[in-house]
Amino acid sequence: MFQSCNGLYADVSDTSITLFWDQPDEATPESIYRIRFDGPEAAKTDRTHVTFLDLEPDTSHDFSVCLSEEGEYGDYEPMLSGTFRTLPAKRAIDVTQAPYNAVGDGKTLNTAAIQRALDDCDANSRVVVPKGTFLTGALTMHSDSELTVLFGGTLQGSADPADYEPRVRTRFEGVETECYRSLINVGRMDHDAGYTTRNVTINGEGTILGGGPELMYATIDLERERIKDQLAAMADYIATCENENTIPGRVRGRLINVANAQNVTISGLTLGQAPSWNLQFIYSDTIVTHNCAFTSVGVWNGDGWDPDSSTNLWLFDSRFDTGDDMVAIKSGKNPEGNAVNRPTRHVRIFDCSATHGHGIAIGSEMSGGVEDVKVWDVDIAKSCYGFHIKGTPKRGGYVRNVTVRDCELAAITIHAVEYNDDGEPGPDQPVFENFRFERVKVLGRHWGEGDGEVHPTTAVLVRGFAKPGHEVCDVVLRDVTLGGVKDGSGLVEMAYARNVTMENVSSLATDTLPAGENPLQGR
Repeated sequence: MFQSCNGLYADVSDTSITLFWDQPDEATPESIYRIRFDGPEAAKTDRTHVTFLDLEPDTSHDFSVCLSEEGEYGDYEPMLSGTFRTLPAKRAIDVTQAPYNAVGDGKTLNTAAIQRALDDCDANSRVVVPKGTFLTGALTMHSDSELTVLFGGTLQGSADPADYEPRVRTRFEGVETECYRSLINVGRMDHDAGYTTRNVTINGEGTILGGGPELMYATIDLERERIKDQLAAMADYIATCENENTIPGRVRGRLINVANAQNVTISGLTLGQAPSWNLQFIYSDTIVTHNCAFTSVGVWNGDGWDPDSSTNLWLFDSRFDTGDDMVAIKSGKNPEGNAVNRPTRHVRIFDCSATHGHGIAIGSEMSGGVEDVKVWDVDIAKSCYGFHIKGTPKRGGYVRNVTVRDCELAAITIHAVEYNDDGEPGPDQPVFENFRFERVKVLGRHWGEGDGEVHPTTAVLVRGFAKPGHEVCDVVLRDVTLGGVKDGSGLVEMAYARNVTMENVSSLATDTLPAGENPLQGR
């Protein structure tokens, strides 16, 4: 359960408190945070989060955080302080016990049993999935409910599309449409409504997996057959799409879909193998995701964590091995996204890393606007595209006020793109402005998707829109190192850009990128 106090934030359960906070402007790579817990100093960390376990339920605790430099632990001057209270002890609803009697053999379909347990959950209870593999179709969580998957337990989504019917109204690639239900569904989407579902927790040390490529292909094949006459009549339109699966693929569900919800926390779990994106948050607010592992290699559109026209989102202490973007920040697609006009704002991403995937993306569906994104202590050196801000001329909207600090990236790309450009145009071209990159190492290295091979690429690409007034504007690169690794590059390319400041930028001695060989140009 999310709590906040004087700029200090916490995910609170009945027996634990995870504190987290924004990286202060004065922090350096040598900074250490000292944490006091009910008086005495209890922890030191170089991260902007810390967890306290084995606490008593329903008990208040006082915390403070002091910023120090490594090796300098003199006077304690609190930077932040706050009081947080653990939740009252909760009753466990074990899905294997009567009257639910779910079976964790990986074969028995437990949808009705687990849904009954979720329906019975109240603010004083949690639904518990114990050791075993529990096969299920789509599930729904309501306000003031909690789902805990224990270590050794797996909530396994089925590979049969029929288990995710009936379809529901949601948003896919920026457009509101009907899709198959997701494995876990929180809230009902309505862009005219406020937050109608609140206080939902999904946690544990276990695993939640979707039906993966098998469900993905089964869903696409069914939809292709259902709309075959429509597809035959729109061959010219399909030629503008990413591939022949784009249109029938837009009905796939997600692993966890959150819509019109407020105060949702997801922590501790291994999450993945959805038929498309894994976590999507639509028209929602106050979302905390931490200490999770994401996996979706082999899934087309297998994004990890996708905020979509939502506000106040935190992602930290998580690892990614994904078949597409580890993070994709969205806000709708032209012209509908411009009309709905619900931006994504106040996103914080820190202490995360990737071993496979495309990296962190903003766009290309960003027609409602994206602003106030801060990223720090992130390692996505082993990714296809690194940190990637993109939009097509049709999109409209804006991306602004993005700060990236103390990170290692495959590349930095801020550019206009031509792909995923189907549909009617919005009222104007996008505005990209105010981007700051500080104390960042950029390798100029593209980690291949299929073959796993590494290729040099442009380290920094800034290419705005050709229309006057829509150039990329106000970019700062300060204390940035380019290249310096095998198969890396220190190349910088710019076009349609204004007011670009480079301070203490170093391009280390590496092989230069051969002309015309830039994998980012197509993305």
